[in-house]
Amino acid sequence: MVPQGVSQAAIRPRARFLGLEDIPQLLRLEARQWTPEQAADEAALQSRILAHPDLCVGAFCPKTGEALASLFMKPACREALVAARSWHDCAGQPGGAQPGGSLFGISLTSVDPEAACQLIRFFWPHALRHGWRDIYLGSPVPGLRRALQEGLAPDAETYVHSRRGGLPTDAQLRYYHRKGFREIVGVRPDYFPHADSLDHGVLLRGTVPLAAAWSLWRILPFAVLRRATHWAGALL
Repeated sequence: MVPQGVSQAAIRPRARFLGLEDIPQLLRLEARQWTPEQAADEAALQSRILAHPDLCVGAFCPKTGEALASLFMKPACREALVAARSWHDCAGQPGGAQPGGSLFGISLTSVDPEAACQLIRFFWPHALRHGWRDIYLGSPVPGLRRALQEGLAPDAETYVHSRRGGLPTDAQLRYYHRKGFREIVGVRPDYFPHADSLDHGVLLRGTVPLAAAWSLWRILPFAVLRRATHWAGALL
């Protein structure tokens, strides 16, 4: 419940591009969500920010300044991602920053659903301005081990494509589906270490809404573009 006299905007997580000064907070965020084997270390975070500072975003608590979500991306080639067998293969693929290109989400870490939404809202006009059309990422499937143990699915492929009420059965895939990552590109065994997923990962693709009009977005004043995405976001 919002206290009287305080606007919703004042208490929403605040998203912005990340800098090296954010690394201590990002390390704490990594430790909150991931195991030591899964979490990025200081060197990895520094490398990501230095390589693509315009593709690294975070969302922070407006009261405490605590990091609540982070998203690290890099340019990618669809053909290379489809051929990749593991997260390391995807994250290590070189990619050219060409208009109309694709991005790979190296890592999406969030301990607050609203913070994750703010990341996407913040980055959307930047993606349109630079011509990014889609984003790929690898998702764990934390319900897989239980589903196979209890005989709810015969194999990982069947489980990943199963639906309940029109949405993915797996809770993590359902979460990403609601964030716009609705195309299942492939199921990858030994993708990354994740016990409940039996080390499986699912390569997902999400399209950037309105990206087809890149020729317009690249010349529109950025302030106007930002307002346009805010207005469009209420309708999509």
